[in-house]
Amino acid sequence: MRQIEGLNLSALLPTFIYMSASAGKKHIVIYSDGACSGNQFKSNSGGWGAVLQYNGTTKEIYGGEHNTTNQRMEITSCIKALEQMKTASIPIVIYSDSAYLVNCMNQQWYKKWQMNGWKNVKKKPVENRDLWERLIELIATYDISFEKVAGHQGVELNERADELARKGIEELK
Repeated sequence: MRQIEGLNLSALLPTFIYMSASAGKKHIVIYSDGACSGNQFKSNSGGWGAVLQYNGTTKEIYGGEHNTTNQRMEITSCIKALEQMKTASIPIVIYSDSAYLVNCMNQQWYKKWQMNGWKNVKKKPVENRDLWERLIELIATYDISFEKVAGHQGVELNERADELARKGIEELK
């Protein structure tokens, strides 16, 4: 995993520390993204990237893997970002352009998968079970909400997370 710390993006990016109207609490904001080059081939490269912000501080993380899929990188990005957390007392908002990730979390598909022995509605084994199990373990620790953002539509921190994911791929070469 690579980290870029102390990078001051505040001049370039809007501040994404939100105040909850009801609770009056600050949130940790995470933009996570995954990418895969040659997704259709067995010998491919994937990357993940995340931008984390809290209280005026921005942290960027990224990495990559060989022989993976875009979906694995989307989930990995979220996991790696949550593994950076130092406290469970601050709510977290995770933004992702992955409908697969956001829908699974918001619609709680994983609960049905668990009840069905990790089989999907087609009675086939759930793909990426190892990653889902790790993510489920992490989300149980935190107060997290997942929000879907449009990919490649100019959402600055989502675009930055995508750049980091692609950097993860490039550094594998």
